[in-house]
Amino acid sequence: MYYDLNVPVVAHEVTGASQSKKKGKQPQQSAFLFTPAQVASIEARVDLLVHLGYNVIAFSQTVNGKIDPKTHVNILNTLLSQLKTRSGVLFLKRLTIVLDEGSEGGFGLSSANTAVLDPYDIIALVPATTATFSSACLTHSLPSPLTAHIISLHLTSPRLPFHLKQTLVRTAIKNGAVFEINYVGALGESATSSSALGVSDTSPSAKRNWWASAREVVRVTKGKGIIVSSGALAVEDYRGPRDVQNLICLLGLAQNFAHDASAVTPKSLLIRAQTRKTYRAVLSEPKLVFP
Repeated sequence: MYYDLNVPVVAHEVTGASQSKKKGKQPQQSAFLFTPAQVASIEARVDLLVHLGYNVIAFSQTVNGKIDPKTHVNILNTLLSQLKTRSGVLFLKRLTIVLDEGSEGGFGLSSANTAVLDPYDIIALVPATTATFSSACLTHSLPSPLTAHIISLHLTSPRLPFHLKQTLVRTAIKNGAVFEINYVGALGESATSSSALGVSDTSPSAKRNWWASAREVVRVTKGKGIIVSSGALAVEDYRGPRDVQNLICLLGLAQNFAHDASAVTPKSLLIRAQTRKTYRAVLSEPKLVFP
């Protein structure tokens, strides 16, 4: 069973024209819709992923900066209701939060927003500063109803915006978080690249930057706690699981770790993700057996 836990989707935004009669500025209400052409494009991407051998597909919704419960809209509920069901294929909902300098004071992962975050199966963070990276590794990887399961990085930037300290990385992996490598950055320039997908630079040097940064991630993690996802918006950017494993082996990853990154570690991640709805990550009541 193979997993692709980062299939980004973008909805068409329709801004409402209604205004409140109350004094003061009110948050502008927006609706997000998927046009028939967008749904057809997503269906084509799903068909290709299934053909390549993927069984679990996570659609990713991206939020920049922080979550605002007053304006946040879960577009994935609408999407999944429009997609065809496929036998043996599981669809998941992922929320990706891109953390910038404005996120250092908080980015919405608080108990007040639990109702907003509960519908998502996976929460991923994309830190862009030293402070947000430290917070993602030390605080938001701990078991809780607001646990962040995936830490993704801007691998195509000219250089990583912070140093990958081994103490922070080891702590995050010990807490159960994983580091994500989006292989779309290794394919060179892409007009559909986005900073929210781990691809923040589309210059001719982006491919070289990806290889250097991805090797650094593998070196610091020592091949453990890594998952590999597509992060691609275009159909031509998808690759089969075996091709992806051969690709990341070139980063210095052992063959068994390369297999785990697309088949074993994602499964463990999803089991851990289910524990967000339980206290202290306890799945069931333990039983004491006396010898």
